[in-house]
Amino acid sequence: MEIFDIFLLEAILNGILLGGVLALLALGLNLVFGVIDVVWICYAELVMIGMYTVYWLFAFYGVPIVPAFLAGIVIVAAAGALLHYLVIRPILGAAPINQLLVTGGVLFFLQALATLVFGVEFRNIGLRLPVLEFADMYFSFARVLAFVTALAGMVALYLFLTRTYIGTAIRAISQDREIMPLMGVNPQRVYLMTSAIGGGLAGLSACLLVLQYDVHPAIGLSFGPITFMICVMGGLGNMIGGFVAAFIFSQFISIGGFFFAIEWGYVIAFAFFILMMFLKPQGILSRRR
Repeated sequence: MEIFDIFLLEAILNGILLGGVLALLALGLNLVFGVIDVVWICYAELVMIGMYTVYWLFAFYGVPIVPAFLAGIVIVAAAGALLHYLVIRPILGAAPINQLLVTGGVLFFLQALATLVFGVEFRNIGLRLPVLEFADMYFSFARVLAFVTALAGMVALYLFLTRTYIGTAIRAISQDREIMPLMGVNPQRVYLMTSAIGGGLAGLSACLLVLQYDVHPAIGLSFGPITFMICVMGGLGNMIGGFVAAFIFSQFISIGGFFFAIEWGYVIAFAFFILMMFLKPQGILSRRR
């Protein structure tokens, strides 16, 4: 019974570590939706771009890992800004279904382009990190590092949004889009900055994920749907709700995988999502009216 409890505790702690990365992914998507009011269905494909950037710089060209990470974040931030300028800005006034279709089209375009350029091979950066042992429990150092970095990234974003002028403008325009231009704030500039920050968060997520997973053109399908469901379950645009939902999802996946199999963990998590959409369609932190 004692060993069983240790293994269960190990699964719970690994679920918490996984939740940090999922929360970071959801944070970027929620930030973009909360400010611009457009859901980037192709958000996980920006993560794919970041993972390929780190792979080619580090594994192929021999760039040290930290500069490769920084380059990945900057490139994906630029990709987020470019996505807004070329794709999102022209459809800001369109119907939500049209916005979803356009960003969904970008998703398939980026997948097809990555397949054409890089092929379908699974690529690994080849960086072997140790496994940490604590009280007869084992944890991936890459996952621990990802969790700590994700928390640091979320704290940095919170400080940016609450302590800087641009962050205040971002929060203000997310609350009232009509009145902010009258206060001298340029909405398009704020939207562009928000898209770059959202892209930067996707780039940071890519740096953390490339330490744990192989990169391939369809890697976005592994994280895109679950990130979107976390955002919906937490309430689209609600960063705190997305944060809570990410850890709930990760616990279902980890503990379900412990008792059954990892595939069943995802099945249970998705079933819980469907149930919550009936009970609290506005998000888990919403109040009944």
